[in-house]
Amino acid sequence: MTGPAPLLTLNNGVRMPTLGLGLDHLDLYLLHWPAPSVFDTTVASYKAAEKLLADGRVRAIGVCNHTPAHLTDLMARTDVVPAVNQVELHPFFSQPELRAFGVRQGIHTQSWSPIGGVNRYGGESPDKVRDPLQEPTITGLAEKYGKSPAQIILRWQVEHDLCAIPKSVKPHRIAENIAIFDFSLTPHEVAAIDALDTGARGGPDPDHVGPDTFS
Repeated sequence: MTGPAPLLTLNNGVRMPTLGLGLDHLDLYLLHWPAPSVFDTTVASYKAAEKLLADGRVRAIGVCNHTPAHLTDLMARTDVVPAVNQVELHPFFSQPELRAFGVRQGIHTQSWSPIGGVNRYGGESPDKVRDPLQEPTITGLAEKYGKSPAQIILRWQVEHDLCAIPKSVKPHRIAENIAIFDFSLTPHEVAAIDALDTGARGGPDPDHVGPDTFS
């Protein structure tokens, strides 16, 4: 790529270069929040992403943290169905209705905080935090399969055909996160983990995130 990168107005109102990365294209370009209080701007940002897709500068476009209502509104006002919706998703907040909506619409659900780290680091006092890695259902399965609790949770994500994106900077943890394809959970075990859902988010509520949330 030569010359200055074009500018794109993101859904927080900030203008930033789209591909000033020394790359000819990006594999996936996502809008981070629906920002319902300024949703017209979100729609405009997504239309700009559609232009990047049409021009071959990105291979796929999608969104993050969108509820079925946000997705329905967005799709009614744009042309390209998002390839991905990246959302908070772990055993304590498994979003079954959103996942089912994604399947119906052909939107792949991608899980951020897939092992529930947002519960541990979200600012709650330690005595109030429920950690999926310490949940007896999960630790019991870890003992049964000779795996770590994190591997059990990531395998649960795979069993649901979800794309999990665990975060680690430690090489042994990264290797551990990948080593989940030599065993499977039974449907009964998947259902047991499903039953841990509390319906409570650990991260921000997308309906309440706007341009000034992270300022």
